[in-house]
Amino acid sequence: MRRSPLAPLGLRAVVATIVLCLLAGPAAAASAAPVAAPAAAPSITDPRPVSDETVTPAALAPVALTVAAPAVAAPPGVPPDLAATEVSFRGGGGLAMRGTVLSPTGAEAARPGMVLVHGAGTGTPREKLMGEAVAFARQGMSVLIYDKRSEGYSLFERSYSLLADDAIGALAVLRSQPGVDPAKVGMWGLSEGGWVVPVAAARSDDIAFVVLVGANGLPPLRQQTWAVAAGLRKAGVSGSLIDRAEFNLYRTIADGGMFPEPYYDPAPTIAKMRRPVLGIWGTHDLLTPPEESPPIFARALEQGGNEHYTFRFFAGADHAAHQSPDGGVTRSPELAPGYAELVGSWVGEVTAGRPPAAGTSGPAPVQASRTVPVNPPAAWESAPVQLAVLLLILVAFTAYPVVALARRLRGRSRPPLTRAARLLSAAGLAAVLGSFCYLTYLMMTGGKLAAPGPVVAERPVPWLALQALAAVSVVAAVLTALAWRRARSSVPRGERVRLGLLLAGGVAFVPWALYWGLLLP
Repeated sequence: MRRSPLAPLGLRAVVATIVLCLLAGPAAAASAAPVAAPAAAPSITDPRPVSDETVTPAALAPVALTVAAPAVAAPPGVPPDLAATEVSFRGGGGLAMRGTVLSPTGAEAARPGMVLVHGAGTGTPREKLMGEAVAFARQGMSVLIYDKRSEGYSLFERSYSLLADDAIGALAVLRSQPGVDPAKVGMWGLSEGGWVVPVAAARSDDIAFVVLVGANGLPPLRQQTWAVAAGLRKAGVSGSLIDRAEFNLYRTIADGGMFPEPYYDPAPTIAKMRRPVLGIWGTHDLLTPPEESPPIFARALEQGGNEHYTFRFFAGADHAAHQSPDGGVTRSPELAPGYAELVGSWVGEVTAGRPPAAGTSGPAPVQASRTVPVNPPAAWESAPVQLAVLLLILVAFTAYPVVALARRLRGRSRPPLTRAARLLSAAGLAAVLGSFCYLTYLMMTGGKLAAPGPVVAERPVPWLALQALAAVSVVAAVLTALAWRRARSSVPRGERVRLGLLLAGGVAFVPWALYWGLLLP
């Protein structure tokens, strides 16, 4: 936690910005869908290592909290059987934050409390979790929901540690509410909150219990590549588009700084949680691998000596434990039957001094494919190298027709040495620009809502067309080289330079297309 969130972006971040601008234009116009890290998906973390051994500096501590008077009008969505109180507090870095506390009207004194921590997304309003807050408050708790920060939270800057400080600030103000027993206040975290809450719980002794929903025990980049690949597989896709193109795209983005802390390992932090943990997963979670994450949590908790955990799977539920009519793709407003009641009874038992023994229950989750380890790219496949090769290919393929146009405008046009050169320039440009436009489109519409287009032989038709263009480009490069060799003595010097640049692009195109899967089945 040494670098300020406002520190200048490094070279890799600048590279990623340039690459995304190059790639996202046509695809962004074609789709208004969010980037393939859906709002609830755990995806992007802080570029600074998160370590619970590092004590938060006093300047970042959530101090100077204030409790506002009860609001005159309840926020939208608060039913009449609940009382709403507006509060303010200091989050990480001293950021002023606001929230709402929901409590049952006429609730008993010394009642439990719970802070709800959002999933991924910048500036998410508190109303996003109003359904959960209402359901939990009706179980006899005081529940605090707050507006998520947008300051210090972006594609390039994200800190679980800072978000944990926000949650600890919210916890402090909830513990001070009238009628709330400060010894009975815990945290609930959804998706990305499943990484944030353990950081807070390992740091603060004031957290009485932890509830996690759709939490992920794997590194963020591994989870994200799985979620997008799983969505494509669900649409009937297999082959190099998933194994190479989508996989390498996320590694390049991460290397460029647009996926902060992609290799963060949550297990050491989970092992430091000493409070009872309730883990909840929907059997149709399409954003967090529901078969792989719970065992990771169990191992980490037991390695840390914590055997007070309860894991529960809910049938027909999605990533957020909401009902889903179509296997996790669509989220209904209703929570899974029994979910709120389980949270209420479990919190009641824990805060009454009866922590549960380790146990797992519920139907087996559905996970059609396993996750794949994602390692940092080697130097030769880093984001700067990828950008350099991309620019070389684009310049080489673009220069050939540009020079021809300039000659024609000057009245000095000459017949091409071979039509294969024109084909190489045109097909190569189409393959490069088209593939990245298509990959960017998939990134923006990926995950459980993947829409790759018509699929033939388990390959999307647009991808098959791009692969055909790549193959044509390679053949055209070979024919151009042969034609130049046969007529080498008669080729003018200027034309030799032009053809040399074009063939340099063709040579660079072959390993580039292999790396991105365009020349693989």
